[in-house]
Amino acid sequence: MNHVVCIAYVPDTDTKIKVGASGTSIDEAGVKWIVSPYDEYALEAALRAKEAKGGTVTVLTYGPAAAETGLRDGLARGADEAVRIASEGVGEADSLAVATLLAAQIKTMKADVVWLGNKGVGTDAQLVVPMLGELLDLPHVTLVTELDWKDGSVVAHREIEGATEIVEAPLPVVIGAQKSKAEPRYASLKGIMAAKKKQIAVKKPADLGVDIASMSGANAAVVWTKLELPAARQAVKLVPADDPAKAAEELLRLLREEAKVL
Repeated sequence: MNHVVCIAYVPDTDTKIKVGASGTSIDEAGVKWIVSPYDEYALEAALRAKEAKGGTVTVLTYGPAAAETGLRDGLARGADEAVRIASEGVGEADSLAVATLLAAQIKTMKADVVWLGNKGVGTDAQLVVPMLGELLDLPHVTLVTELDWKDGSVVAHREIEGATEIVEAPLPVVIGAQKSKAEPRYASLKGIMAAKKKQIAVKKPADLGVDIASMSGANAAVVWTKLELPAARQAVKLVPADDPAKAAEELLRLLREEAKVL
């Protein structure tokens, strides 16, 4: 069974984000980059499936050369091969452009399961999984926390509000992994050393027959017009509760006049 795990290389969730000079992207100076946490759960699930049922795991990403650090991390954890679709010289790519590139590469591979994190923490758009499923014409299941294997199909446990939904889908299938009990493993020293020696295949959009220029930058389906940080939080006001009646009156005034929620 062959698994393809799509990973996104994103700013560390602890990074203090600053808006760049353009006003439409972040300032990348001093930013630490990591594999998107949900993609780590997808990779762990694929590695466990490989260990249980055999097969291969290939990690795939779209991004700059720096993203190869994330691919090597995947190799160090146990993936067999890695592929990077180069983003050099490409304008800002939206979810559809990314999904189109990933789909074009995956079509050249014999994948039984295509794994992704349910969302990338960089944009939180949560669109690539269903888009990729549609572009590959494959069933796709999101918010998956557990997967059971059957002959020719999978039974996915989906996390929904207040319950778990269980669905069965035939192989091949696209899976969007949610955080689960299967915590991502750490890379071993042996794995790290072995990953350094492995070759990472690099593909250009043109190699995949994708005219990315018509889908990126100003031609993208979604164009960023402005990026701004949320307003600074206002200081908390404490209302003395020595006199409950006066406290309630003051609280009501604050809600009406300052918070303007009433």
